[in-house]
Amino acid sequence: MADIVFGSGISILGSISITPPPTAPGAPTIGVATATGATTATVAFTAPVNNGGATITSYTATSSPAGGTGTLNQAGSGTINVTGLTQTTTYTFTVTATNSAGTSSPSASSNSITTQSLIPSKKVIFGYGAPDGSLTSITNLVTDTGVVGNDVTGVGTARYGLAAAGYGSDKAIFGYGTTNAAEVSMTNLVTNTGVVGNDVTGVGTGRRQLAAAGYGTDKAIFGYGWIPLVSQSMTNLVSNTGVVSTDTTGVGTTRQGPGAATYGTDKAIFGYGFNWPPDWPNSPATAVSMTNLVSNTGVVANDTTGVGTARNALAAAGYGTDKAIFGYGSTGPVDVSITNLVSNTGVVATDTTGVGTARAQIAAAGYGTDKAIFGYGSIAGTVTSITNLVSNTGVVGNNVTGVGTARQGPAAASYSA
Repeated sequence: MADIVFGSGISILGSISITPPPTAPGAPTIGVATATGATTATVAFTAPVNNGGATITSYTATSSPAGGTGTLNQAGSGTINVTGLTQTTTYTFTVTATNSAGTSSPSASSNSITTQSLIPSKKVIFGYGAPDGSLTSITNLVTDTGVVGNDVTGVGTARYGLAAAGYGSDKAIFGYGTTNAAEVSMTNLVTNTGVVGNDVTGVGTGRRQLAAAGYGTDKAIFGYGWIPLVSQSMTNLVSNTGVVSTDTTGVGTTRQGPGAATYGTDKAIFGYGFNWPPDWPNSPATAVSMTNLVSNTGVVANDTTGVGTARNALAAAGYGTDKAIFGYGSTGPVDVSITNLVSNTGVVATDTTGVGTARAQIAAAGYGTDKAIFGYGSIAGTVTSITNLVSNTGVVGNNVTGVGTARQGPAAASYSA
């Protein structure tokens, strides 16, 4: 290069090197996105070949739809932890790179991922009951996809006409019932792997044909039932460690054979049943359709005027994360397969034409994250092991060939590992 002369005899000998200013880096190369929870994911990327002439200081992942972001402060390739996502939602992601001059254009979109559910996937346990001419304590576990397992050797006193509910967020409890010789008040706790414990000396009045449901997210309540020739309305609360409390004076019409389920995520509802008055036969015994709501602190409300066909020996379960369904039962003269849906505010709907075989002395519980199953029971006096699955919109499926010992008067509850 020629010398540069500036005048007045000033000159610079040699060459001048001009460095252009830095620019924003090139776009990173997107890698694999992976859901890691209900609100989180990871997104891998490869650093761009062109850093824009300045060291890259950070990378940012952004979700589509919007809501989730994550930043990684480094120069090279890596994996970004993304937070702020919504459960059970499908997302894709892009990544940008940033240096001192600015931020790159986004990468190509990642593969799609679906975040997990905050609601644990539940399994179900059916237990106890009365096969033809005998009693049993066998159980049948149901997967979180609604598949019923073979008989598991029973633990505890064989009986029927008992109830069951979930407690402690992931466990279950069987309680009360009759051995035919006498009504009992014993309970059996179920672990979060479906293992039934030995008999626990009961608290409260022994009775049969009662119902139970979860309330308050991690507790349970047993309610109503029958002591020979007298219907009951007493309740017994269960703590989140499975401890049953003494009798609470009953609220509402005394009755046996109601159903009960959780609704609205933390409340419960008892519904239907058969009222056997203390002065029978002077006063008639009648089927009823009234309900009683239970608050999230376990307080039972007065009777709500019943909706739908009065019946007893039915079952109920939660579905759709915050709703409930009553199904099947007996009007006295005949068994029915009608159902009644319950809204997330505890409002019972009119009868829905039944699907599946009409039967009584049935059990039900929720499975998966939002579905339910009815199972077992008696068809005009003949025991059965058929089941019917309930969708997350409350639609009852056709009969599924039964697995395990046919029996009436079992109980069922949800649990989760």
